[in-house]
Amino acid sequence: MKPLLTLLVCFLLYSAQAQTIAMSEDITLRNEIGYELIGEMKGQLLLFRNRNLEFEIQGFDRQMKLGWSKLLELDKRTPVVLGFTHSKSDFTLFYQFRNRGNTVLKAHRYDPGANLIDSVTIVNWGYLFYTPNMQIVRSEDKSKVLFYFVERQTIIKAAAYDVNGMKLLWEKNFMPDDFIYGQDLAHFLVNNEGHLFMIVERDNFRARKKTHYYEIYTYTGEGDVRSFNVPLEGKLTYDVAFACDNLNKRLVGAGLYGEKDPERANGYFYMGVDLTDNKKHLLRFDPFDEAFLSGLLGKANVSNKGLDEITVREIVLRKDGGALLIGERTKQLFRNAAAYNRTYYDPSSRSVVDYYYDDLFVISLHPDGATHWKNVLPKKQYSQDDDGVYSSYFLFKTTGNLRFLFNDEIRYENTVSEYIVNGIGEYDRNSILSTQNLELRLRFRDAIQISANELVVPSERRNRLRLVKFIYN
Repeated sequence: MKPLLTLLVCFLLYSAQAQTIAMSEDITLRNEIGYELIGEMKGQLLLFRNRNLEFEIQGFDRQMKLGWSKLLELDKRTPVVLGFTHSKSDFTLFYQFRNRGNTVLKAHRYDPGANLIDSVTIVNWGYLFYTPNMQIVRSEDKSKVLFYFVERQTIIKAAAYDVNGMKLLWEKNFMPDDFIYGQDLAHFLVNNEGHLFMIVERDNFRARKKTHYYEIYTYTGEGDVRSFNVPLEGKLTYDVAFACDNLNKRLVGAGLYGEKDPERANGYFYMGVDLTDNKKHLLRFDPFDEAFLSGLLGKANVSNKGLDEITVREIVLRKDGGALLIGERTKQLFRNAAAYNRTYYDPSSRSVVDYYYDDLFVISLHPDGATHWKNVLPKKQYSQDDDGVYSSYFLFKTTGNLRFLFNDEIRYENTVSEYIVNGIGEYDRNSILSTQNLELRLRFRDAIQISANELVVPSERRNRLRLVKFIYN
């Protein structure tokens, strides 16, 4: 029998240490291919539900009680929703659809009640014999959006859109030299001015490590696409993340490097490129020290062979031009379920996938690339056949600290914990919520921050969705 609490109330409010938690009622998921938290506008939290040919917005009040639902009317020629941006007073939905063989990109702007304010056709890509895998990238302030796809694996088709002005900034097709999409790793960014940055990793393999470099393409909306190179000084890229530092007018990269093998990391690095003069760039490489490696691997497993099974998750920009590099130990193991049944052999038996999401690390880097501090944040998460959707973490940002929220264990009865990290690297770990008897399975990777002291996390369990708000008092 379900707990009486969940049968009698529409939402729950209670205090857990210094947090207040509010939860919505159960939302039954029917034929959904996806859902997305858009954000909060005028006291209403908006949830988008995608049922392939039916698109719905639901509004929840400050106590997480469902107030209204509304179906959106999009063009009926197989619309594909690409994503959203939002401000305090409206939100914009971007989608593509087919019109007589042409691929059309469109934007709809809505008020907080999901009433259509305006719509605009951003660009008509013309006739395509296939449906392009359109990608969307947002600027830091969400005022500009970059759309792009790759035609015939070599031609970049891109467009930048001004959300506030509801207008196309530019459209451009270009073909990078010796570029094959899927073989050459590329990173796409757009800054607050609507400028494109495409970073291509070149010669990132052992035989040519001396010539490994980043080829960076830029486009401002005028003239031709320009490019310049940043040599990696004989190092190989293991994993990296990039960001546009709009405050300091820099392109920032931070990641892990390998000395001999791109599949094994031996240290971390920082890259800063001056966007006013791309010839001014700096690189700094630092090897892992024994204390850092022992924090991640344990003293018994430390060797000079470096790290593998580790992922760069994101970089957080510092106001002074530095950055915080955040990574996580991850791995997947594939095995055949028949291996556990020794009575007979079944070649058609399905594979089982084990997901491991373990320790986090944070490395704070000065604007010159020098290390400010670094820390390992221990955790252990294991799950099976769930794509790891309940694992990893959500990063909650405030002016004074960073909070890493995560599930202690991936199971139905669980404890939610957080690491609080301040500006000089000091941290505390707290247990903030027990899900016992609450019927929650929190997906922190899909959470959103809605204010300086609030975040909302979706919980999905047995085809039922609940929205959980954490309020820091």
